[in-house]
Amino acid sequence: MTRYFLLSAAFALSWCCGAVAAENWPSRPLHVIVPFGAGTTTDIVPRIVFEQVSDQLRQPVIVENRPGAGATTGSAAVAKAEADGYTVLVNSSAHTIAPSLYPRLDYDPVRDLLAIVPLGTVPSVLLASKVKGLNSVADLVRAAKDRPGLLNFASAGTGTATHLSAVRSNASAGIEAVHIPFKSAPEILGEMLAGRIDYFLAPIAVALPFAQDGKLSALAVNTPQRLEALPNVPTLAEAGFANAEYSFWIGVFLPSKTPTPVVERLAQETRKALAAPKVREKLAALGVEPMDTSPGHFATVVARQFGTDAELVRAAGLKPQ
Repeated sequence: MTRYFLLSAAFALSWCCGAVAAENWPSRPLHVIVPFGAGTTTDIVPRIVFEQVSDQLRQPVIVENRPGAGATTGSAAVAKAEADGYTVLVNSSAHTIAPSLYPRLDYDPVRDLLAIVPLGTVPSVLLASKVKGLNSVADLVRAAKDRPGLLNFASAGTGTATHLSAVRSNASAGIEAVHIPFKSAPEILGEMLAGRIDYFLAPIAVALPFAQDGKLSALAVNTPQRLEALPNVPTLAEAGFANAEYSFWIGVFLPSKTPTPVVERLAQETRKALAAPKVREKLAALGVEPMDTSPGHFATVVARQFGTDAELVRAAGLKPQ
């Protein structure tokens, strides 16, 4: 009975301290770590959302890019940070791929980081270099099969969503190509214009200008239906890529030991920011689609995708880094 009383008292004291912390949070600037390079969709989206969060909280929010190692460099920094709500991670689906490709991580993506709220899902566009004469999915598949292993494709890093999305599409089409990882989409697009990269499943925010002005060929979109912005571009399914879709989301994470009241406050402020008309307008212009932000839903999505991505990594024969 005494032990039960002590445990109950300890829990009550812990919650009370957390509630006090939340009441005073934030009393100083927040640091948002993005484990991708500047100019990527995973960089642009949180800058839009957290500018609004900053206005709401009346505190500066500093967004810092820490790319590298399939987004694990920046993620590790947040996982090891003090769990006080002042260091925030914004990651993509790369978060759920990491344990399967990087088994020797010095942090545990499942145990050490808590999924808070999603910022949205991002459609992808299969872009190809016009220098190589790849103007349709048929051209791409034919070139890959005529020259097995000679075509290349880019991603924003090994184990990122842009990597696994391409792997899934390649497997569906029955083709092989050399993977060339980069740190950011802008780097890739420059290489594609020069003809050094053959194709890239690019987030629509960075792909759209190049697809619309015809500088690169938009072969297909990685969505269930055609996109309003690219009505003449078929879906991967329409182009013959069965079961090629891959969910590319962007979401907010905190160190897992962050006090619950602080977690709830950040989630509340983020939902409020996502509902702001100017934020919704900017995200819509990027092609970012809203997700269910109800409490606990994003954590369920992330937990499920850890298993899905592990199966995909095994099926694709990707070797741990």
